[in-house]
Amino acid sequence: MTSRLRAAAGLSGALLALTACGGSSAEDAQSDAGTGSEDVGTAASGETTTCAWGQGPSANPYLIEVEPPDDVVPASGTTDLLMSTNLGDLTLTVDHERTPCAAASLVHLTEQDFFDDSPCHRAVDSEGLHVLQCGDPTGTGAGGPTYTSPTEVTGEETYPRGTVAMANSGQGVDGSQFFLVWGDSRLPPAYTVVGTVDEAGLTVLDAVAADGHDGSLDPSPGGGAPNVPVTIESMAVAD
Repeated sequence: MTSRLRAAAGLSGALLALTACGGSSAEDAQSDAGTGSEDVGTAASGETTTCAWGQGPSANPYLIEVEPPDDVVPASGTTDLLMSTNLGDLTLTVDHERTPCAAASLVHLTEQDFFDDSPCHRAVDSEGLHVLQCGDPTGTGAGGPTYTSPTEVTGEETYPRGTVAMANSGQGVDGSQFFLVWGDSRLPPAYTVVGTVDEAGLTVLDAVAADGHDGSLDPSPGGGAPNVPVTIESMAVAD
């Protein structure tokens, strides 16, 4: 695992805003990553795309130092990521054509063992929002890599059961945090839809939903830590 970047005070990172339930905006989340448009920071050419990676806030003590991926990334095909947890395995299929920068970033972080031995720190099961949020190795909800990737949205995104999307707080960039949707959720089209969860993974998510959460993040941003802890024991690019 790469070393953590310790800086001055201040919290930032990628958090999912509870827009579906309370009518609040993405700015109500606890950190500074955000929304944008599908062509922010990208320039497509054939089956590759150039991504403009940004720099995470230096004042955030919870960022983990990781070099960004190469600027030129695949813009076609899919990659399966095997997410092994203490509750079972989930396969996340990321879409390089639809969201090339987010897909490349998740693959890159997986190859760096970034997600290994990390908690899924937040579950939400309220009217219109049914998700498990993962991807922060610090477990604080403020962690992520020292680089950012552009939020890739068209304005037509929806979040049905089985969606994998990037969490953010409305600043046009994403980090490493992602949310897994176990029930159709009503969110604004402001979150990068990077892929899907397989049926076996949905069974794991259903078990998380049935166990509930501790409510420690209610009323804002909503939800709480899963009552039965969920740990990503390892994450790997599937053969």
